Amino acid sequence: MNRKDAYTILAEYNIKPSPQRMAIMEYLLNSCTHPTIDEMYNCLIKSMPTLSKTTIYNTLKLFIENGAAQMLTINEKTSCYDADTSPHAHFICEKCNKVLDLYYDVEDIFPKSENMHGHLIKSMQVYYRGICKECKKDIN
Repeated sequence: MNRKDAYTILAEYNIKPSPQRMAIMEYLLNSCTHPTIDEMYNCLIKSMPTLSKTTIYNTLKLFIENGAAQMLTINEKTSCYDADTSPHAHFICEKCNKVLDLYYDVEDIFPKSENMHGHLIKSMQVYYRGICKECKKDIN
């Protein structure tokens, strides 16, 4: 998979790059944990001492509105963020709380058309819950 850099992605989605936007997108691109705002803040504040949680929130809102990222509302307490906007599902481990990407042939689950039963489909989120393979080792 050819990975794009933060600047290229922001340009593709017509988002004016700023140091904060670049850092937040870079963090999302390099994170495999589907971070929360608090997680991003705690990591990015080390290199950007003037960064605020409000800036992260507003930046993520801009990314989502422009299609450059997606918000995962996995449970009622926490929202996570993902820079991978390609069709894929997420697996949530009930033991360690990791959120993992699941890729497969999109035709198996996603509609083949933007229109389904007369509705215009703009986005779709699929979640699976269970025990991840790492935690499953501890059970056996």
